[in-house]
Amino acid sequence: MTGCAGGAYEVARERYAEIGVSSDDAIKVLSNMRITLPCWQLDDVTGFEGFAGQGPGGGLAVTGRRPGRARCFEEMTADLEAALSLIPGRHRVGLHAMYGSHARRGADRNEMEPGDFEDWMAWSRDRGVPLDFNPTLFAHPMALAGLTLSSPDASVRGFWIEHAKLCRMVAGALARNQGSPCTNNLWMPDGSREPPASPSASRSLLMESLDEVFSERLEGVLDSLESKLFGIGLESFTACSHELCIAYCVERGVMPCLDMGHFHPTESVADKVSALLPFVPGILVHVSRGVRWDSDHVPTADDALRSLAREAVRPGAIGRVHLALDFFDASWNRVGAMASGARSLQRALLSALLEPRALLETLEGSHFEASAAAEHAGELPHGAVWERFLETEGAPGWPEWSEAAALYEKRAAAERG
Repeated sequence: MTGCAGGAYEVARERYAEIGVSSDDAIKVLSNMRITLPCWQLDDVTGFEGFAGQGPGGGLAVTGRRPGRARCFEEMTADLEAALSLIPGRHRVGLHAMYGSHARRGADRNEMEPGDFEDWMAWSRDRGVPLDFNPTLFAHPMALAGLTLSSPDASVRGFWIEHAKLCRMVAGALARNQGSPCTNNLWMPDGSREPPASPSASRSLLMESLDEVFSERLEGVLDSLESKLFGIGLESFTACSHELCIAYCVERGVMPCLDMGHFHPTESVADKVSALLPFVPGILVHVSRGVRWDSDHVPTADDALRSLAREAVRPGAIGRVHLALDFFDASWNRVGAMASGARSLQRALLSALLEPRALLETLEGSHFEASAAAEHAGELPHGAVWERFLETEGAPGWPEWSEAAALYEKRAAAERG
């Protein structure tokens, strides 16, 4: 609940000051951290093109059948506005190319134009919500074989190269429209169920395609490349593995995208952040929660998320580590899932900002003293600082926000059938 943090917050501020932490500064920093919300959570990765029977495919699967899925631009933006009203702060929205209006004029993905996203740009201007972008290399007849930019078929490869290049042009138009950079993240599903005869041949074709896609630097476009461990039907081989992706990004000066569900369960995405930042222009992190595999669950404030948050707020990381939610779960209230994922990430970020970093650094090497200090900091009234953050941003607390999400879903389901 909001409106009751006053006295409790003053106590919390004093307690944190005792360990050298300014809770006021933590709130200010968190207020300026923008999270990119995934529009595809709201329609179960269906898109506006009419290719629903083709996918999503690409190793992706959406579970659940809750009512009220967004079916068009108007419904999706209404859902986005509902979600944004439940999340403190100001944020961004991530689009996939499958959400443009090119299908309305009979154009395919290799014939897209920036004007196909004019509705989105107008909405962005009106609402003050910047947009990020993603080429869509799945859920399409030309992706049914499981190979796109690494396909041995030159016509298939050429189709997707053109699509990816056009998407960068769209991202440039979005950047100009909003007056700030637009991240354009490229992920392809390329892989196979069984080991290929020549993995190196597939990867050579992929790198040739990537070089053509990124051949021209575009103002305002922050390019990123995303790797993957495996997917449904892609269990034995993925062309853009983590190793290839990182080597390519370091060599070509492209941001790597680290998806929290795209690694072995015991790997730490957080640890990769500090290892990579010295060598790349920045890092995009797709925040999701893998459960046994890349299942794109809604994030919760678990150990993996808290570890990521610590790395994202370290000196030199803020502004270079871009955070984007990436999940699609139709077993949840869709708007509620988006708000819940964002708020969980924000709470993890706030916890990280409230850590006594300077104190812990002085205790480096003295494990029991550092552990004792961290344990003490973890017992301080973090909740009161979160409540003050909500009040500062005019955002609802619990249970108001979850009740609002439930009511919104009920109304949307009644209207949409």
